[in-house]
Amino acid sequence: MRYLYTFLFYVALPFIFIRLGWRSIKQPAYRRRMGERLGFYPFQFDQCIWVHAVSVGETLAAIPLINALKSRFPDLQMMVTTMTPTGAERVKTAFGESVTHAYIPYDLPAAMQRFIRHFHPVICIIMETELWPNLLALCSKNTIPICLVNARLSEKSAHGYYRVASLTREMLRRINWIAAHGEVDANRFIALGAPKERMSVTGNIKFDIQLPADLAQKGAALRETLGKDRFIWIAASTHEGEEEIVLAAHKKIREINPQALLILVPRHPPRFDAIAKLSEQSFSTVRRSLQESCLSETAVYLGDTMGELLLMYSAADATFVAGSLIPRGGHNMLEPGALGKPIVTGPYLFNFAEISELFVSAHALAKVTDANSLAQQVIWLMQHPAEQAEMGARALQVVAENRGALAKQVELVSRVVNCSLLSCHMQSF
Repeated sequence: MRYLYTFLFYVALPFIFIRLGWRSIKQPAYRRRMGERLGFYPFQFDQCIWVHAVSVGETLAAIPLINALKSRFPDLQMMVTTMTPTGAERVKTAFGESVTHAYIPYDLPAAMQRFIRHFHPVICIIMETELWPNLLALCSKNTIPICLVNARLSEKSAHGYYRVASLTREMLRRINWIAAHGEVDANRFIALGAPKERMSVTGNIKFDIQLPADLAQKGAALRETLGKDRFIWIAASTHEGEEEIVLAAHKKIREINPQALLILVPRHPPRFDAIAKLSEQSFSTVRRSLQESCLSETAVYLGDTMGELLLMYSAADATFVAGSLIPRGGHNMLEPGALGKPIVTGPYLFNFAEISELFVSAHALAKVTDANSLAQQVIWLMQHPAEQAEMGARALQVVAENRGALAKQVELVSRVVNCSLLSCHMQSF
């Protein structure tokens, strides 16, 4: 199955690069460093700790783990690979020059082997569930231990892996250790062929979110700029098809409170200009990137910068976490939860099914389905400030009660790194 997969990948490769070029029309960063996609790099290491985080969500989840490993292994180079430029930007924003970023090559044997020869990783740490047959096979061949951390496996994903059961079984048996979110995830991995004795249930590292020390101060300053006495709500990480719903809801909210302000944060930077034009058709709109200071008449504040979502959450009274009004699966509601904000989402939360159920059970999350129900929920929060604060406090409590996965996963990974370093040392004699 792996050989067939590899053959089909080679056949598809020209079309993959055509698609990459097409995407680069709107996002020029896709044109840069293309050689890395095939395993050609202008730098190399003697040894490194390698963390693979596909895109932004996985990169954010990996930040506290990377910081902990940097402290434990200060003499080892830390490298993070992603697939997307937005993931690369998050690495740079979070770590500056202290962590090296590289694009992971496409999952072809020669490209992966070049990658391994360049960087000599002592461990491969894969965030969440990103199983690539040749990556796993070549790590195993080169005796590089593999840890799948913060691992989750939805029912939908499990069904997909069942369709290629023999290939999935081969991949899972190459993994040295899996740190799963919960028992349900662990049982799904085991049913697909993962050895039970290599499985731990550690919880979700995303609950161990680390808020910047100056966030409250910066959030208060932004709130002062936007209008500290206004009701402010945020629609975060919106996708195509959601902004129209959010803006329609905001129109209804403004009918009740003409001073209400919406912070609108689209998920993908290439859409910033289009969403600005859409918002300007109905509302006075100011873009965050313009850094304007007089915003008293503004109805929509467009978050068109990178790496400032936590700041935007901090300045808001109520939060709507998007990617959930369409079948996208939702986005991370732990960030507003960690800030003690009431959370509203759409019905499509399959990427965060277990997390969202914790918030729902604690009455810290409300689900809506359309512009009318979204407006009604936000208006209710606006008109009931005491209940708004209580809902936010319950969200904060959910986050606090589920912390602890980070320490467990750091210990697990550190043991594997130490064993790998000892093995490398013994082989040098």
